Amino acid sequence: MTTAPYPPTGPLADLTPVPLYSEEFAADPHAAYAWMRQRFGSLVPVELHPGVPATLVIGYYTALRVLHDPVRFPADPRIWQSTVPADCPILPMTGWRPNALRNSGAAHERYRSANSAALDAVDLHHLRATVQRAARDLITDLARHGQADLVTQYALPLAFQVLNALLDCPPRISVQVADGMARVFDSAQGAGQGEAMISQALAALVALKRADPGDDITSRLIAHHTRLSDEELVHQLVTLYGAGIEPQTHLIANALRLTLTDERFAGSVIGGSLTVRDALEEVLHRNPPLAQYCLSYPPLPVVIDGVLLPAHQPVVIGMAACNSDPAVARAGRVGNRSHLAFSAGAHACPARTPAYVIAQSAVELLIDALPEMQLAVPADELRWRPGPFHRALASLPVRFPTSVPVPVR
Repeated sequence: MTTAPYPPTGPLADLTPVPLYSEEFAADPHAAYAWMRQRFGSLVPVELHPGVPATLVIGYYTALRVLHDPVRFPADPRIWQSTVPADCPILPMTGWRPNALRNSGAAHERYRSANSAALDAVDLHHLRATVQRAARDLITDLARHGQADLVTQYALPLAFQVLNALLDCPPRISVQVADGMARVFDSAQGAGQGEAMISQALAALVALKRADPGDDITSRLIAHHTRLSDEELVHQLVTLYGAGIEPQTHLIANALRLTLTDERFAGSVIGGSLTVRDALEEVLHRNPPLAQYCLSYPPLPVVIDGVLLPAHQPVVIGMAACNSDPAVARAGRVGNRSHLAFSAGAHACPARTPAYVIAQSAVELLIDALPEMQLAVPADELRWRPGPFHRALASLPVRFPTSVPVPVR
């Protein structure tokens, strides 16, 4: 977690808008937020990718006004998208899809109702058991080696296995989905290829579950009274994988980092003074896995907080920045659940409860099984991956005594 100075020095100081994709921003976004607030107020001109401008909302109450105003701030990006090169690597994360995330009005309600019904039917007791099975196998393997990268060897495979179980996606399909999702979230040159890989794999899953339905999210989406087409079903599954792999991975990893590096948590989580849920709330407040997202696209120029925003340009909610807004932030408060990590309003995340269950169980099980686990590098050498949306560690290396772990509960 090397830091970069804010306000910026050298060439970066002359850049307006602020590049959210830079290494400097990823190294210390909270210093950047403080500098942005002082220089711009609640609305900041930014770039999501070179040549792709947007407005970042960093005021908590301003964000709530945007999120609760789907008329002036609708989620449909199609007009904006027509102005962006087709190979722009952030399009898989920002472009239009026939899903709830990228539509407003009746279309949004249709897609939202199908997804909410499929997610609300998840049995949370069964979900915990699924997490326990995945964690048991992963921890058993880790414990023999005495060291691990908790991002790639624990959080990612656990999140992936659990989501595959919820969707009843077989390995031959899920491997291709995982490869494609990694390309999309890195916003690299392979993002378009990753998008194609995901769509092809999930079309195969839809065909499989139409022929052989079961008690799973995919089958419930297919059976929903909205009668989604195969293409629509693929896009619902793309959205679920997008939310269920990378963000879930980094919610787990960021919480594990906190328990290993923060004195408020490092000893007291294990000792019982503070809970893993407290650690999760702290992560969701300060370092949510999606730190900037919840995009909207005003159809007309709109004034908010005295600033005229142009039509058809992305307005991005800076969830991490809004959470630290001095208007609402309370220094040292543990368990603050007023964060915007799951968004708010019509587009609030419908999978909030399963996300908590998966992350809390994953962190508790690992800490219980490997209580002597420590970082393998100094905390200030941990590196955050650059990107305009995520708050994601490149790796989380740890060491611990080799052992046969206590069986996972």
